Amino acid sequence: MQTKEIKSQKALAEAIAASKNYLLSIQYPEGYWWAELESNVTITAEVVLLHKIWRTDKTRPLHKAETYLRSQQREHGGWELFYGDGGELSTTVEAYMALRLLGVPASDPALIKAKNFILERGGISKTRIFTKLHLALIGCYDWRGIPSLPPSIMLLPDNFPFTIYEMSSWARGSTVPLLIVCDKKPIYAIDPSITLDELYAEGIGNVRYELPSNHDWTDLFLWLDRGFKLAENFNLVPFREEGLKAAEKWVLERQEPTGDWGGIIPAMLNSLLALRCLNYDVADPIVQKGLEAIDNFAIETEDTYRVQACVSPVWDTAWVIRALVESGLNPSHPALVKGGEWLLSKQILDYGDWAVKNKQGKPGGWAFEFDNRFYPDLDDSAVVVMALAGIELPDERQKQQAIAPGVDWMATMQCKPGGWAAFDLDNDQDWLNLIPYGDLKAMIDPNTADVTARMLEMLGQCNLSMEENRVKRAIAYLIKEQETDGSWFGRWGVNYIYGTSGALSALSLVAPKTYQHNIDRGAAWLISCQNPDGGWGETCRSYNDSSLKGKGVSTASQTAWALIGLLAAHQATGFNVRETVEKGIDYLLSTQQPDGTWYEAEFTGTGFPGHFYIKYHLYQQYFPLIALGRYQKLNL
Repeated sequence: MQTKEIKSQKALAEAIAASKNYLLSIQYPEGYWWAELESNVTITAEVVLLHKIWRTDKTRPLHKAETYLRSQQREHGGWELFYGDGGELSTTVEAYMALRLLGVPASDPALIKAKNFILERGGISKTRIFTKLHLALIGCYDWRGIPSLPPSIMLLPDNFPFTIYEMSSWARGSTVPLLIVCDKKPIYAIDPSITLDELYAEGIGNVRYELPSNHDWTDLFLWLDRGFKLAENFNLVPFREEGLKAAEKWVLERQEPTGDWGGIIPAMLNSLLALRCLNYDVADPIVQKGLEAIDNFAIETEDTYRVQACVSPVWDTAWVIRALVESGLNPSHPALVKGGEWLLSKQILDYGDWAVKNKQGKPGGWAFEFDNRFYPDLDDSAVVVMALAGIELPDERQKQQAIAPGVDWMATMQCKPGGWAAFDLDNDQDWLNLIPYGDLKAMIDPNTADVTARMLEMLGQCNLSMEENRVKRAIAYLIKEQETDGSWFGRWGVNYIYGTSGALSALSLVAPKTYQHNIDRGAAWLISCQNPDGGWGETCRSYNDSSLKGKGVSTASQTAWALIGLLAAHQATGFNVRETVEKGIDYLLSTQQPDGTWYEAEFTGTGFPGHFYIKYHLYQQYFPLIALGRYQKLNL
């Protein structure tokens, strides 16, 4: 027995060392860590469309995008929203559109298969609003079927029940430029010119360009839309020109010096479309910077070209630092120092959109991307503080002077229910998700259990103080969010495994005795959904069907989340997790590759639940290392 234990300890130590060495080997010279943020093919397809509209397609290697798009088509003919989902209609239509724009004929065998897939699911008329909008830009759909967006909403006063600041930051950054686009309703001539008539299941002559009815009170929005369209037809839109000028000004003010808008491709694409509608010249420095920013999100290989929806260097760097510290690396190691100093350089000391509703807070947070001064976020900021607190920098005073305003800013961003959201304060007018334009159901940014848990974990792990009433309200909110089976919902990671891990990590640090029962229930739920192979997995479908919570193919990242939560629970309450944890550790050890890495094909990150998912390519690396490091320290 003792020999077996020694061997297992040796295997654990070797796995930790291999993982640690791999992460150290991929640090960038500037000090940060960064890997691909993979999503579905619509991002690349929409970039192809943008370059065709601007006629900048010849200056980019878009022929390689064809190779990429072909490689992502599945045997059933469609393209996926997330790995293994069986194909998704809107994603497939946009991939088809992009291939046609790249010169692929409709008679191509791949497109014939795609057409059959699309028609079987109802064709273009059944796609999401944003797919139809992109098709309308090139005359492949009629603007009559696109919701009207009156520009005058830009002029609503701050004390009005609704302003653009009641939209989530990502919806706001994408919608304001679309006020211009949807007002102008352009149709651009494209080379090669295409039609997509073959993708209308009812036949092009039978298409009804109208917004779908729900046959309930929400049809009120359809009547309002008809009113807006009637006003547009007679040029009677109130304050139209003033609204368009305000939207243009807003877009120009929010462009980063690097050319980005909001740090996300949808906001960047839509802003450039708005400038095109306003007849900006392609040589205009604003346009050129915007196009170059999109180039910076692209990944080009020898054969392929694809575009990321976002980039995650601050997030990845903070988590890698935490993982390396957990692995036993000296807190003053040069790699950690360099990474920590890079994080300090990325602190945002400018006022952003958050200040519209938060009149008390002063800047001090961190964003997700290289540059995004208007939109620091709470999740990133909390993880950065934990990363910085765990290392030793040559100038510790500078570090503490960065942490303090960061925590102060986060405190002022607490929402009325007691939790924290990702980017905004009290951004919770759920009716916005019911308007026809909001069919992705991502129009708001309410407080969530996972972000709230991260804030509490930061306070507990770093021994930081925050006003006592704030902490009590946050804990009460987190307890209220616990499901009847003991789990927690995960807004930003897939899904209940992610949410439960975060909640257990938080409660185990800030209130282990008071909420032992809640902690033990959460741990018991995690144990109940361990797979026979010792790992954990959860399908993205659990967002649409809660009966699938905790069910799915085992992945390295989700296994690590479960282990992190169980180890936290055991340390806090003594809950017996030994046998379960050992099986989980064995799963990680047995699936680690010779170079110290893990691989998973599944998407375990969440953009918009039910509509947009992400595979963070470093999730499968740093979360397992955290789990292994904590297990080794705890010595169960």
